Amino acid sequence: MPSQNFLTLFFFLLLSCNTITSTSSPSSQKEDTFDFVRSINPKLLGLNKKEKLSHFRFYWHDILSGKNPTSIIIVPPTLILNTTTYFGSVNMFDDPLTLGPQLSSKLVGKAQGFYASASQDDFGFLMAMNLAFIEGKYNGSSITILGRNSGINKVREMPVVGGSGLFRFARGYAQANTYKYDVKSGDAIVEYNVYVFHY
Repeated sequence: MPSQNFLTLFFFLLLSCNTITSTSSPSSQKEDTFDFVRSINPKLLGLNKKEKLSHFRFYWHDILSGKNPTSIIIVPPTLILNTTTYFGSVNMFDDPLTLGPQLSSKLVGKAQGFYASASQDDFGFLMAMNLAFIEGKYNGSSITILGRNSGINKVREMPVVGGSGLFRFARGYAQANTYKYDVKSGDAIVEYNVYVFHY
């Protein structure tokens, strides 16, 4: 025969479950009346200002060499495929963005993300990165780029797919132009021109 303590605990749990069920019913009914998606006034999100187009120009330093690289291989190319494009390799980076092509130039932010060799035929990379700015009123805001970076082209174009902070609802494109590339070390300096619509 069950002990008195067990019966007391059993009835307490039974009453608790009943109370939770009965009190959650009205809120469940209330949730059912709220649609999955609804229209809202853009002014509620501070979108009552006029949209503007801005042009950002800076240099991206991808450093694979030395004691403190800013880009590292996290997935090496597979040995199964005999490829000259490093197909399948992935690099993670935290690259400095500077005003001029010298690394000692003024730091305006960091490019944080990864690039992956996604082509077996040429140097075509999938680029996913956030341009995290630290300069002026853009400090703490970021622009997100996601697209194909064809390394053999003089100028590569990738879409701006969004952003945060002052770049909420951002859209536009970025153009990358290699300023300097060291074949031996893999280090690269790339000029970026980013054209972005934002509020």
